[in-house]
Amino acid sequence: MEPRRFDKRSDRPQLAKSGGGARAIVVEPIRRARSQTGSAGLPAQGVTRSPAARSSEAKLDEAVGLAQAIDLSVVAAGIVPVADIRPSTYIGKGKVEELAGLIKSDEVGIVVMDCALSPVQQRNLEQAWGAKVVDRTGLILEIFGRRAQTREGALQVEHAHLTYQKSRLVRSWTHLERQRGGFGFLGGPGESQLETDRRLIEERIARIEDELEKVKRTRELHRQSRRRVPYPIVALVGYTNAGKSTLFNRLTRARVLSADMLFATLDPTMRALDLPHGARIILSDTVGFISDLPTTLVAAFRATLEEVIAADVILHVRDVSHEDSDAQSQDVEAVLRQLGIEPIDVGRRQLIEVWNKIDRFDAAGRERLANLAERAGRPAVPVSALTGEGLDRLMGEIEDRIAATRIVLDLVLDGTDGAGISWLHRNTEVLAKAVRDDGSVAMTVRADQTKAATVRTRFGA
Repeated sequence: MEPRRFDKRSDRPQLAKSGGGARAIVVEPIRRARSQTGSAGLPAQGVTRSPAARSSEAKLDEAVGLAQAIDLSVVAAGIVPVADIRPSTYIGKGKVEELAGLIKSDEVGIVVMDCALSPVQQRNLEQAWGAKVVDRTGLILEIFGRRAQTREGALQVEHAHLTYQKSRLVRSWTHLERQRGGFGFLGGPGESQLETDRRLIEERIARIEDELEKVKRTRELHRQSRRRVPYPIVALVGYTNAGKSTLFNRLTRARVLSADMLFATLDPTMRALDLPHGARIILSDTVGFISDLPTTLVAAFRATLEEVIAADVILHVRDVSHEDSDAQSQDVEAVLRQLGIEPIDVGRRQLIEVWNKIDRFDAAGRERLANLAERAGRPAVPVSALTGEGLDRLMGEIEDRIAATRIVLDLVLDGTDGAGISWLHRNTEVLAKAVRDDGSVAMTVRADQTKAATVRTRFGA
């Protein structure tokens, strides 16, 4: 294993930043073609990395962050070059033996493999190392299980976890091979414990799916009630730890948990927010995305992520101070496409990129970011959710996008039509209002297409 950090005195991996839980090591397998690697697994000369490719160091740092998010004490972390994936152990036999010595000497109880392992590979590695092996999917599921606070979130995580666990039912232990006898004289050998466990999991998954379907119907009712009120939906999306919750708190003065950790928040939150010219919107904070997000999680959280699908404006929050910001952006866009949202369709989806954490740059760096934002192929606004810099411009951009989808109408009402005036205040955005000399009331209102049609029918605009 290529250690991430070396101690020059002992040529051993240094202790990484530790948590307070079980001792663990993090292994980052990096696939490299034989013709593109040199000695020690380093890229051969002349081999270039694509601009949006994530570096091995960044992948390892993210994996360590995931492990620390569930309070594992990471005692070592390193990179393992993999030329060919072994069906039995994923990595080569020599690396398995090398890691076995490290695991034994450091008294490690958990090994995090930052890749997708098959059930057989996971079982074989656990037997070779005498430690619990967790792959990337299992690790993310564990984090989601700890972060979910609401009943809905717990159901979504349990559904994803059971779907994952169902594929892990291999005959690793003898008790799974025992059979239970059938009933009566015609009863055969019965079903094995393995089959029983699989059946119980399938039954539980079916019950959870029924409950999630009820959640989906409830959310749709909530969306219908919001449609009756002229409040556009603005959804925050982005890579985990990009600063969505910090931005949400800054804009709405809410107290959503925000911390420098992966998946600090999981359950969605919605708050009303007044824009500079008086328009009110609903701001929605969603779960953060990550590279190689398990498809089971995307499917389980679809009811929650449908808030993004129904949004009038999508704010894609990016951590522009991160070295892999471009790669993270592509990962987020990949998940959006799974939801049926095409990020490049700016005109229809009203997507705005929010380049967050500019407070980490000096004056020259901020000027460079501002120039890049001006030349970006889609709307981009540099901000700092921590200090509030750039948020006024962001609010203006949101207002412009929402206004572009609204229709402005000039109305003249009878001064005695209090019910009509009250209806307009409740169902449209009143831009101007004046009482004329003859007692009539002149009003300029802005509404979406559906409400505008109702206004024309009711007031003859």
